[in-house]
Amino acid sequence: MRGKRIGPSMKLEPALIQQCWFLAGPTAAGKTETGLLLAEHLGAEIIGLDSMSLYRGMDIGTAKPSLEEREQVPHHLIDVLEPDEEFTVADYVREAEAMCHRVIDKGMLPLFVGGTGLYLRGLLRGVFAAPPADWKFRRQLESRVETDGPEGLHRELQTVDPPTAMRLHPNDVRRVVRALEVFHLTGRPASQQQQELPLPTEERPQHVYWISPPREWLYERINQRVIRMIEAGWIEEVRRLVEQDGGLSRTASQALGYQELTAYLAGEDSLEGAIRKIQTRTRQFAKRQHTWFRNLEECRPIEITGEETAAEIAARLIERQSV
Repeated sequence: MRGKRIGPSMKLEPALIQQCWFLAGPTAAGKTETGLLLAEHLGAEIIGLDSMSLYRGMDIGTAKPSLEEREQVPHHLIDVLEPDEEFTVADYVREAEAMCHRVIDKGMLPLFVGGTGLYLRGLLRGVFAAPPADWKFRRQLESRVETDGPEGLHRELQTVDPPTAMRLHPNDVRRVVRALEVFHLTGRPASQQQQELPLPTEERPQHVYWISPPREWLYERINQRVIRMIEAGWIEEVRRLVEQDGGLSRTASQALGYQELTAYLAGEDSLEGAIRKIQTRTRQFAKRQHTWFRNLEECRPIEITGEETAAEIAARLIERQSV
């Protein structure tokens, strides 16, 4: 996919997006298993809605659907990039549009499953006209983070773009840097330019759902899943990735846990310390995901207690098929 780019003002046609289903939610909420059951009932093929599952070789740490699960239901936009490739929201929307057409042409229904809220928003509302990267300026900002920490950049963003600063956590360095870069290049805050509004109600897809679990249940699931990932060989996966030619791109390196395990492999942290940091960072990320989906008005919450099986959650969604 390297080198393919689209005009940044792209938006999916309402007639196309109305034919799609969407299942989002925070990490570790049970989207994969629920999505498989839902797809089988709907006669759907799954399109990945996850920014890190796009990368080949990043399997364990991204909780990518297994080969068996991908044989059970066809999956798309998974394992389509090399780890050293960059990928934007606009790239994703373009690829997703093409995949929707292919799935529909086969007589199947496109079902998006994943947790990247920015991708979901891009599909539902379009992509704003962002300027291209200024790599020299980015490196200057990133060097400041290395020496002074992320808080200084976040304070600067609060000065030039308070709405975006309020939305972004200081540790979300990649997006903080991008917001400052947009202001640097255009003289206008990104929050003033990102004015994509929801489609009119009659043009929206009717089946946009997100799994909303109890916080404490989810946090315990996250803690346990990180341990299982380590036991499944995550450390060796990271070792292979950082040692291969090209390493990880700026985008891929933002995947949860990969920076912490890279630091462990370099002798900069203990394994116990890395695990604690991954668990904490993942819980923080899940909290931001919850806020993102809750505030995206097109999304309908599917409240769960944590006691339900994936089949029970899928059955609740299937009940809405005729709505």
